[in-house]
Amino acid sequence: MIVDVHTRVWDNADQLGRAEETLRSRPSETWSRPDASPDAHHEAMHPVRSALILGFDSAYLGASISHEQVASYVCKDPGKYLGVAGIDPTRGDAVKSLERARELGLVGVTVSPAAQACHPCDTRAMELYEACQAMNVPVLFESATLLARDAKLEFAQPYLLDEVARTFPELKLVISSLGDPWVHQCLTLIDKHPTVYADLSDLSARPWQLYNALILAHQQDATGRILFGSNYPFCEPEKAIVSIYSINTFTQGTPLPSVPREQLRSIVERDALVCLGLRQAPTPDESDESSTHETLKIPSAHSFKDADSA
Repeated sequence: MIVDVHTRVWDNADQLGRAEETLRSRPSETWSRPDASPDAHHEAMHPVRSALILGFDSAYLGASISHEQVASYVCKDPGKYLGVAGIDPTRGDAVKSLERARELGLVGVTVSPAAQACHPCDTRAMELYEACQAMNVPVLFESATLLARDAKLEFAQPYLLDEVARTFPELKLVISSLGDPWVHQCLTLIDKHPTVYADLSDLSARPWQLYNALILAHQQDATGRILFGSNYPFCEPEKAIVSIYSINTFTQGTPLPSVPREQLRSIVERDALVCLGLRQAPTPDESDESSTHETLKIPSAHSFKDADSA
């Protein structure tokens, strides 16, 4: 069971507002295929059983991927895709926006404090979280993927969510990119609150940073609440999965520590929908008809002797 918790679709990159300008200016191959159309997304999702499609809303950046757009994308394959509403608390109608999203069949909310120039514990945001907890709707916090130059990075720090998790102890939270560049903060939050999760979006395209983040998570016994996220369209699921399974190549012939392969597999194949309360746990006789190793060119366990001996 592979669930990609962090993907996006849009009609035009202009929908990202001023964030699009910054992304295009990066001298990186991650923007070499900016095709985030529904057809391109559907093709890229072949390795996964389910995928969350995230909206995006920022009055501050002039950005909008609306609830209606996300809902229409989900209709391409409603058995596979689930929609997540992008909500900007600064617009002042966050709870009504959530209600509209629910009417459209969307199952989660994503907020982007840095991109929205809004402290995560702003009163307007807290009202949204309260409504989400009452409706059993998980909240995904975007860290640094869609940031314009004038985004307020200080609002992206994971420790700011401690108050949210304390105030709403039943609310499921997901922090994108393991909170990068504040991975330590994110892992501390995961260790403190059983309802806080993190995904690997954005990190999967940077293997060395991914290796260091997962080593920290392994050493702090926190890999059990890390979810798979590709950050499509900036990285496709297949590439992200291979990158996760390959991180122990850095350890070969060195005294560097490694992450046990079984932990890597548990991250890739974790049923995030069950973790986030979006579906019931499968019964014991339910099985996945295909494994990751059958559909992707994953390096074998024999390639990672150091990992197997960890």
